[in-house]
Amino acid sequence: MNKGELIALISDETQITKSDIDLVLTRAIALIVNRVAGGEKVTIVGFGSFQRRDRKERRGRNPKTGEEMMIPANCVPVFSAGKDFKDRVA
Repeated sequence: MNKGELIALISDETQITKSDIDLVLTRAIALIVNRVAGGEKVTIVGFGSFQRRDRKERRGRNPKTGEEMMIPANCVPVFSAGKDFKDRVA
């Protein structure tokens, strides 16, 4: 499912216009991304949590040449599914 399909499903179930749903969904995603980028943890009860995780510098290998190299430290977004989400999937 992509964003457009999600918007259509929500619109069908709620009778809210697709443009209104798109606006709210787009803004919600932007807020989550901005908060996580700023180092905050965002939790949506029943769904999961988003947070930023720092990775240390580490050794790696160039798969093309086999040459060993250092991979610089960076930050990555992480999603952890909530208990209800995990239970429904299982």
